[in-house]
Amino acid sequence: MGPPEAVGPAIRVLIVDDHPAVRRGLRTFLELAGGLEVAGEAADGPAALELIAETTPDVVLLDMVLPGMDGVEVLHELRRRELTARVLVVTSYNDRSRLLPAIRAGARGYLSKDVDPAALVAAVRSVHSGHLLLDPESASALVERPGEGSVLTARERQVLTLLAEGRSNREIARALVVAEKTVKTHVSSILLKLGLADRTQAALYAVRSGLATDGGGR
Repeated sequence: MGPPEAVGPAIRVLIVDDHPAVRRGLRTFLELAGGLEVAGEAADGPAALELIAETTPDVVLLDMVLPGMDGVEVLHELRRRELTARVLVVTSYNDRSRLLPAIRAGARGYLSKDVDPAALVAAVRSVHSGHLLLDPESASALVERPGEGSVLTARERQVLTLLAEGRSNREIARALVVAEKTVKTHVSSILLKLGLADRTQAALYAVRSGLATDGGGR
């Protein structure tokens, strides 16, 4: 039995990889799924940027090692050009030296190139819905290493921890002895830096990164 058709318009996906066999495999997986449409393929960074601007895909599957410019450079250029496609890194190895800069540059998560077809489709749909696909180790690396260029400031980590405990902006302001307006500014900055949509996602992120517990124990 095939997958059910998604309600509403198809999710348009652009594939960026310099290996034709990889692009072909990813295209096949996506085209067999209901509710997804391949908007195009690119084999290098400059071509990817041109196609993204031209076809405005919803999700981009982006390889990290590309001729012309690498995946992190592509992500930075997308942000500079204010192109809003959500990017899912697809890599053949677990290279933290590239993956963490990619997440900081705006990638929504990453997958292995040998991903199961069902997992690939689920990941595309999840990222399209605004979710972030990170394992706990990567999430932790983004928020917990102030001495190594953590993307969040120490104050933002405090706000995120309290937010994850379910506290309102007013309660956080009281706890940190700052103005409520200041807390709102910190929350907005946290959401922007981590690529999250709302406070609920931020709370989940804090749990996954080890800044907070989910309250349920193990």
